[in-house]
Amino acid sequence: MDSQTDALLFHLLTTQRTAALGSLRGGVPNVSMVLFAEAPDFQRFYIHISRLAQHTQDLLADPRAGLMISEPDAHAKDPQTLARISMLGEVTQLAADGAGFAAAQAAYLLRFPQARSNFLLGDFGLYEFTPRSARFVADFGKIFNLKPGDLRRVSGR
Repeated sequence: MDSQTDALLFHLLTTQRTAALGSLRGGVPNVSMVLFAEAPDFQRFYIHISRLAQHTQDLLADPRAGLMISEPDAHAKDPQTLARISMLGEVTQLAADGAGFAAAQAAYLLRFPQARSNFLLGDFGLYEFTPRSARFVADFGKIFNLKPGDLRRVSGR
């Protein structure tokens, strides 16, 4: 990817706040919308979700997941040209007393300060999605297969 494409991906990952989360529900894909925050090096993405939600139950049974982040459709251009990244990976719950929890929580609350009270609810947990591979569509016909190292490079860290 060139520097302009890197900048587009960086902008996408740092400005969008919602993602489509794909989990497996009884072996069948289940997709839902989640809020997310990124780690500074783009090696992890944090989601704060309720154990009562279907997607959380799915992830506790099978941690394999997909996360798709897309540029919003503002009806200003061909929707097939919208920038988007689809990542495949695993989701794990972060222990509140474990390494990395405080940094992940801080990143999440920086993006979603209104979620502070949710951290006091017993059914909510902080989870990290770790991408193993990704496919970035920068424009129509401008498609890149990425590895975690590529995401780290784009992050500048």
